[in-house]
Amino acid sequence: MAFELPPLPYAQDALEPHYSANTLSFHHGKHHAAYVNKLNELIAGTADEEKTLEEIIASSTGGLFNQAAQIWNHTFFWNSMKPAGGGAPDGALAQAIDAAFGSLDAFKEQFKAAGVGQFGSGWVWLVKDNGGLKIVTSGNAETPLTDGQTPLLTCDVWEHAYYLDYQNRRPDFIQAFLDNLVNWDFAAANFEDVASAAAE
Repeated sequence: MAFELPPLPYAQDALEPHYSANTLSFHHGKHHAAYVNKLNELIAGTADEEKTLEEIIASSTGGLFNQAAQIWNHTFFWNSMKPAGGGAPDGALAQAIDAAFGSLDAFKEQFKAAGVGQFGSGWVWLVKDNGGLKIVTSGNAETPLTDGQTPLLTCDVWEHAYYLDYQNRRPDFIQAFLDNLVNWDFAAANFEDVASAAAE
């Protein structure tokens, strides 16, 4: 069965003025769609047609891995943002962030520094790893899924993710993501899923 481009979880202009409809039309409608189309091309007539995206990511390398992982990463990124996002998490996730980083402000500083410091194309993630929270980066299509970590949220720092709105100002984009776009409800749901699974 062919994979399909997942729809955005909000209207194309819903993140303005911090992330424009123009950027989303290219980033989702062109870049993300191209990964879906290329993956379908690569798996046509193979056993991979019967696999889930996560199974392909776990079992593949090279171009096949790149297309599958980029589909997964981008879908996760869209959900890591929401209209009128930002603010602060609450509950168990807020406590875990304080425990891991000292404060939400300290987390933001470290997350931004990691994203700015990622050389070239890639991603910056908040993950659950061995019971605690970590900030990690990954290059190109790499994903924490392959390292046994559970992603809670991510920010895409490939240049195509922000260039139309922020040109070469990656720090400004990551700051806007943290202050105005980040979807703490999504991160908290991922965190709670991990906690529930650990309790079972």
